[in-house]
Amino acid sequence: MCFLGLWRTTPWSGVHSLGSGLDHCGVLWGNRHPGAIRSTSGGYCGVVDDSRKVIGSWIEGPQVGGPAQDGATGYRGQRLGLPEQGAGSLASTGRRLAAVVIDWWLCALISYGLIAHGNTVLANYWAMFVFFVLSLLTVGTIGSSPGKRLLGLRVVRLDGGRATLGQVALRTFLLLLAIPAVVWDRDGRGMHDRAVGTVEVRI
Repeated sequence: MCFLGLWRTTPWSGVHSLGSGLDHCGVLWGNRHPGAIRSTSGGYCGVVDDSRKVIGSWIEGPQVGGPAQDGATGYRGQRLGLPEQGAGSLASTGRRLAAVVIDWWLCALISYGLIAHGNTVLANYWAMFVFFVLSLLTVGTIGSSPGKRLLGLRVVRLDGGRATLGQVALRTFLLLLAIPAVVWDRDGRGMHDRAVGTVEVRI
């Protein structure tokens, strides 16, 4: 025995009123709806109409991240005033990560061979210091570290100017913390870039 009600949709509010009447199956029914499903006894066991969509959308709520929410219909970097492709466009995530890996391995080799003299534990600690100094001297002057230059990338301010030493120092420090660098916004900028007002672009 099922106990289902027939709901009549009011076009202005989506509010449903319960009909009256009870067939022999225990099914409430009243005003017959064009989209209702007829039971074998002549009653109506339910209504198939757009009311389910109304109820479903009300329960689920708005879709987070959808086009209607943030209007993200353009390309990455458009909000920042960057071109879609070519020089000055936003650097891809793969290239940025590859540039960091190249710089890190270079710093690890320098630390292992020239500073720690083969001591792996000390080399790991010194590699972070060398990475910080290397970034400060290269990104802070020409906008590119060796890895970035190899892959055709550079770091600039949002207005297109060269990043200051203070911006590069804070950006590199946050990059070494790792977590800010792997948290991106919808344009692909990491928290370390957002915090100092910089962006990594193609040359």
